[in-house]
Amino acid sequence: MYLDELRTLLTRHARSDWTTALDGVLISKVDRPDPPEPSMSGTVLAVIAQGAKRLALGDRVYEYGPGQYVVASVDLPVTGQFLQADPEQSAIGFGLLLEPSVIAELLLEAGPGDIPPVGGNIPSGIAVGDASDALLDAVVRLLRLLDEPRDRAVLAPLIKREILWRLIAGEQGATVRQLGLADSGLSHVSRAVRWIREHYAQPFRVEDVARMSGMSVSAFYRNFQAVTAMSPIQFQKRIRLQEARILLATHPGDVTRVGQRVGYDNPSQFSREYRRQFGAPPSRDAARLRSTVRTPASTLP
Repeated sequence: MYLDELRTLLTRHARSDWTTALDGVLISKVDRPDPPEPSMSGTVLAVIAQGAKRLALGDRVYEYGPGQYVVASVDLPVTGQFLQADPEQSAIGFGLLLEPSVIAELLLEAGPGDIPPVGGNIPSGIAVGDASDALLDAVVRLLRLLDEPRDRAVLAPLIKREILWRLIAGEQGATVRQLGLADSGLSHVSRAVRWIREHYAQPFRVEDVARMSGMSVSAFYRNFQAVTAMSPIQFQKRIRLQEARILLATHPGDVTRVGQRVGYDNPSQFSREYRRQFGAPPSRDAARLRSTVRTPASTLP
């Protein structure tokens, strides 16, 4: 019942750039299967209404289809691919950017016993679950506001809070709850992820990043791997290569300099690792990127 209306609302309000009139709400609409494409996940909830998608994070692979959702609590380098999409039956989905401050407020307002206890292990930065009727109902009511502009300013924040609460109290709530806890293992890893992303071209010592994150080296390795499915050095390499690909789309004839800008002193190593990641050497991949019509960039997994 909810999925039918969800599909109708998403189809009616889909834009080419995936934005909507509601702040933080995205609508994806894809008309053909696409090759695996690297991007950053953002911190986001995505609900699939039609079609299916595969998401890879390191050596972990997630697949989700109609009535399922994926939640990303850390901005991670992922590779996504829509599996079921054609002009007659597009793959369509809803996205909501997650706000740690609102999650923190909800955690403070919750009564004793309202939230399942957090286990000892740090959760993965990405999780997939089945959307409950209560969650789908809230998503549908939020999207209805696209047809009711007078009510948006008052009702949209309330319904977004309800959606976040449904996530917090749901089967993948551990991943979401950690986003609102200032001293959670996830928050410490997020601090390291943010630093590596901002300084990806610089060499670093894992010991220094662990200390900056407030963890011992052994705890840092363990928690970083749990959240990102990669070691810190692998994570840095993935960020470097994704940034290089963006640069090559506009500077295809400057492969050596692009490699240097993202932190590679050895052009052969850059070309080798780039080809291993994207399936073609930098110059050839850059030419393909420039000749291909691109899907609008989005944080929607």
